[in-house]
Amino acid sequence: MKKLIMIMLVSLTGICAQAQTAKSQYKISNKFSVEGDGSWDYLSIDETTNLLYISHGTMVQVLNVTTGKLAGTIPDTKGVHGIALVKNLKKGYISDGKDTAVTVFDLEKLVTLKKIKVTGNNPDAIMYDAFSERIFTFNGRSNNISVIDVKTDKIIGTIELEGKPEFAVSDGKGKVYVNIEDKSKICMFNPVTMKVEATWSIAPGEEPSGLALDNETHRLFSVCDKMMVILDALTGKVITTVTIGDRVDGVAFDPKTKRAYSSNGDGTMTVVQEVDANTFKVVENVATQKGARTITVNKTTHKLYLPTAEFGEAPAPTKDNAHPRPAIKPGTFVILEVEQVK
Repeated sequence: MKKLIMIMLVSLTGICAQAQTAKSQYKISNKFSVEGDGSWDYLSIDETTNLLYISHGTMVQVLNVTTGKLAGTIPDTKGVHGIALVKNLKKGYISDGKDTAVTVFDLEKLVTLKKIKVTGNNPDAIMYDAFSERIFTFNGRSNNISVIDVKTDKIIGTIELEGKPEFAVSDGKGKVYVNIEDKSKICMFNPVTMKVEATWSIAPGEEPSGLALDNETHRLFSVCDKMMVILDALTGKVITTVTIGDRVDGVAFDPKTKRAYSSNGDGTMTVVQEVDANTFKVVENVATQKGARTITVNKTTHKLYLPTAEFGEAPAPTKDNAHPRPAIKPGTFVILEVEQVK
């Protein structure tokens, strides 16, 4: 009998240990409902004001993540993709893909100041590089980059690329990196000279979308279908790859926790720990919500934000649309706030 009890205790201990191991380190701490039923893409956080800038349909909505209320809306941003913030000049820049333009807006009043026509087709990702004091729009249908001087809001150049640009990051010291989706490469260019200085393969990764950077260890995190490729930002050498969720679009890096987060459209967020500059491991795949494929991180609070909605059934394929997307259910658009369990 004692032996049987001991076996049962050992078994129960093992089950409890497995349950503790399976417990997530993260939780969805808030779901902010946001009006509107349009599609979405990138989002940006201002860590000093806790204002979250959300691309949504034909507008950018500004959500106060402290109160959960909308602080304002920037309308008429057709085909909106991304938002770049230039806080010292109190201006924001929005890529309007369908307008082939950039909307400039006032960060304090949240009103449109002007529109700038870019030198390419379908400006998608957009970023501000403080080193050169320039905005860069990555034009998805013309394989080039438009360069805007933030002091004058004038186009001052165009950088030609060998393929379709996706997301980009800056090291703040004279190097900007951008994924080249259709070539499965990363391009590095000088934001001052506006010259491409290096192009690297990300093999075995294919068709990268999101990109993040650890500026301390010089590690790039490029996300592809079910794979995160980690490269040396100085040499372009692939350090390693790790398995992530499916239908990824975005990735964010938190320099304090040394963790990279991939937002996967399958309803998971993969957490990758940087142990050291050459060692990386998947911590877990956190359950989020289907469609939550883009992400940003507040590097002060360490909270993560992912937009998504609920979907209906996909319509039947047609000759003109072989892979139709399911319709968004009205009134279901939300911002997920994810944080580490304390």
